[in-house]
Amino acid sequence: MARQSAPALSIERRIMRARPGYVGSRLGLTNLTIAASGLLALLIGVAFAVLLWAIADANRSASARQASRTALVEAGSMEQLVLDLETGQRGFVLTKREEFLQPWQAAREQFPAEARRFTETATSPEQRRTAGQITQGVDSLIKDYSIPLVEAVRRGDPAASGLATTAEGKRRVDALRAQFGRYTADERAKLAAREDTAGANGRRAVIAAGVGLAASTALVAAFTVLQHRAVVRPVRAAAAAAGRLADGDLGVRITPSNVAEIGALGTSFNTMAASLQNTRKRIMESVEAVHRRTARDLHDGAQQRLVSLMIGLRLARELISDAESSATELLDQSIADAQAAIDELRELAFGIYPPVLTVKGLVAAVKDLAYRCPIPAVVDSKCDQRIPSAVESNAYFVVAEAVTNAVKHAQASRIDISLELGEILRIRVVDDGIGGVGETTAGSGLTGLADRVAAFEGTLTIESPPGGGTSILAQIPIPA
Repeated sequence: MARQSAPALSIERRIMRARPGYVGSRLGLTNLTIAASGLLALLIGVAFAVLLWAIADANRSASARQASRTALVEAGSMEQLVLDLETGQRGFVLTKREEFLQPWQAAREQFPAEARRFTETATSPEQRRTAGQITQGVDSLIKDYSIPLVEAVRRGDPAASGLATTAEGKRRVDALRAQFGRYTADERAKLAAREDTAGANGRRAVIAAGVGLAASTALVAAFTVLQHRAVVRPVRAAAAAAGRLADGDLGVRITPSNVAEIGALGTSFNTMAASLQNTRKRIMESVEAVHRRTARDLHDGAQQRLVSLMIGLRLARELISDAESSATELLDQSIADAQAAIDELRELAFGIYPPVLTVKGLVAAVKDLAYRCPIPAVVDSKCDQRIPSAVESNAYFVVAEAVTNAVKHAQASRIDISLELGEILRIRVVDDGIGGVGETTAGSGLTGLADRVAAFEGTLTIESPPGGGTSILAQIPIPA
C-alpha cells in the first residue's frame, strides 16, 4: 500500500483545515452523534415510559380480572354449598335415611372456611358487604332452620314435614339464590368493564409506543448508516490489520480516514507497523552480521590455532622414536583429539554461517546443504546472480530450516528444493513426508521461518495435507 510522505500529509492537513466544510464535518460528526444520541434517548425514554405504563395498567387489569374470576369461583362454591345443604336436608326429610345427610354434613364442615374465602375474595366494599350478608344468611339457614329441622325429623316430629316448614326452607334458599345472582351479576359487570378499559388503554399504548419506536428506528437506521461509513468500516479495517499484525505480517497498513480519531489511529498504527518492520529487519541484519563475524572468528582464530597445534604435535611425533611407546601413544591420541576438535569446530562454524555462502553465494550454499543432507535432496536453481548479502543469508537459513524440519519431523524420503530469481526471490522446499502441518501443529521452526520472511517484507505459504507431504513457498522481494 502506498504511503504519503510527511510533507505531503502536512500540506494536505493545512488545505483541509482551510476548508470550512471540512472543519464542520469533523465537528459535525461529534455534534451529530451527541444530538442523535440525545434525541434517540428521549424517544426511547418516551416509548419505554408509555410501554411501562401500558404494562403496569395491563398488570393491574389482569390482577383485577383474576380477582373477579376468583370471586366468581368462590361465589359459585358458596352457592354449591347451599345447594348441598338443601339437597341433603330434603333427602333426609323425605326418606329418614342417614346416608342422605352425608353431603349436608360435609357442607356444614366446609362452611366456615368457605365463608372466609368467599368474604376475602370480594373485590369491592359493596361486594364485601353483600358477601357478608350472604354468609350471614347461609349461617342462619344452617343454625336456625336446617339443624333444627334435621333434629326434629330424627325425633319423629310430624311438624318437620309440614307445609309451613317446607315453605320456610324454600323462602330462605330462594332469598340466598337471589343474593348470589346479584353478587355474580355485579362482579361480571365489573369484569367486563375492566376488560374494556384495559383493551382501550392497551390499544392507545401500542399506538403511542409504535410511533415512538418507528421514529427511533428511523433515527437509528440513519445514524447507523452514517456510523458504518464513517467509523465502523474503518475500525473493522483497523481490527483486521491488527489481527494480521499480530500474526506477524508487519507489512500491513491502514488506509487513512477522514474522521480525526480514526485517522490518528491509522497514522499511529502505520507508524508502529513500520517501526516494528524496520526493527525486525535491523535485528535480522544484525544477527546475520554477528553470525558471519562469529564464523569468521572461529575459522581465523580458534580453528587456525588448533591446526597449528596439530601440526606441532605431528612434528613432535616425528621427532620421537617408536621405542618411546608411552610418549608416542599420548601424542597419537592428542593428534586425534586435535583433529576431532578441528572437525567439530568446522561443523559449528558452518552451521553458524557457511563460508561457501560468503564466497560463492546462495545457490552454491544450498547445493552444499543438499549434499550434506542425510536423505536425498535435489536442487533446481534459476538463480544465476548474487543478491544482497542480508537477503542471501536470510534465504539460505530459510532453506536450511525447512530442510531440517523435513529431516526431523516429516519422515520424508526425498526433498526437492527450487530457487527462482526475478523481482522476487522464490524459494520452494517440498518433501514427500507425512504432512499434516497446520497453525496449531507448527513448531518454533516454522514460526522462525515466517519471522525471517516477514522481516524482509516477504510472504510464506505452507501446504501440508495429511499424508500428502509438505510444500513451503517463501517469496522475498529483492531491494532495487
